[in-house]
Amino acid sequence: MKPFAQHLLIGAVAALLTTTTAGAQEYPTRPIRLIVGFAAGGGNDIIARVFGQKLSESLGQPVIVENKPGGGAIVATDYVAKSAPDGYTLLLSASGISINPALYDKLPYDAVNDFFAVSQIASFPLIMIVSASSPIKSVAEFVAYAKANPDKTNYGSSSASFQLVTELFKQKTGAPMQVISYKSANESVLAVISGQITTTIADAGPVVQQIKSGTARALAVATAKRIDDLPDVPTLKEAGADVEAVLWNGILVPKGTPPAIVKKLEGEFMRIAKLPDVIARLKPLGIETIGSSSEDFAKVVSSEIARWGAVAKAANFKIQQ
Repeated sequence: MKPFAQHLLIGAVAALLTTTTAGAQEYPTRPIRLIVGFAAGGGNDIIARVFGQKLSESLGQPVIVENKPGGGAIVATDYVAKSAPDGYTLLLSASGISINPALYDKLPYDAVNDFFAVSQIASFPLIMIVSASSPIKSVAEFVAYAKANPDKTNYGSSSASFQLVTELFKQKTGAPMQVISYKSANESVLAVISGQITTTIADAGPVVQQIKSGTARALAVATAKRIDDLPDVPTLKEAGADVEAVLWNGILVPKGTPPAIVKKLEGEFMRIAKLPDVIARLKPLGIETIGSSSEDFAKVVSSEIARWGAVAKAANFKIQQ
């Protein structure tokens, strides 16, 4: 390459780097939209509003939470995948983004290749319960009851995520039971308490207070270790079922978003997740803040896709389109 051409190339690269850095430093210059694939008022929406408010305070621009429910968050996920990759449209993704590829033959987006992972920001412990009036007092007793009464044993599920976790429990224990669908986790919990169904595995939000008030009995938690709110409740592994699962939330942006902006957002969400007032606001709802790196979150999404794909295949579980 001639010296003059080299000079032009070096100058062009330097100009590009300067422009990219300047763009990241100036970002954001207008409101940011945080898209949530679920209705207002639920756990996902609460997390979005808590984190969104803190993000707005630090970046000096409004963060507008937009709820786009529908299709197990497929509507919202597809919307963000097709949005401009400029850092102004973010997705508050639930763990369903790693589960849906196992359930649908065709999705309008690619969960890995259409997004950049920014940060995993929260997780939900899952708890297996029965009614307080049930004679079942342990996971071992539950499995024995289910095997002796396969036609009487069922479980409630309000989403594919909860259903796949319970299907994993069935695979690991051999406990036969049929699924009964509900519109929300709260409805499935109330159905257990009233004796309409045998059990449900649900997130801590609608469960912990029912356990503490004595209307529901916790058999086990699906986490790797016992949770602070229920220190006397064993993990499923401790109870003899080799099952560990949590639901989570994280921030994704469209593929093509400038790396400097992704890095800036990553740092912000990691910082917000560690704020004492954010932790105090979400902990009573059974939500643990995480604040992972972009790289670690990308690994979570990919590994969960492989894991739940295997569970769905073993259960022969597909959603008809």
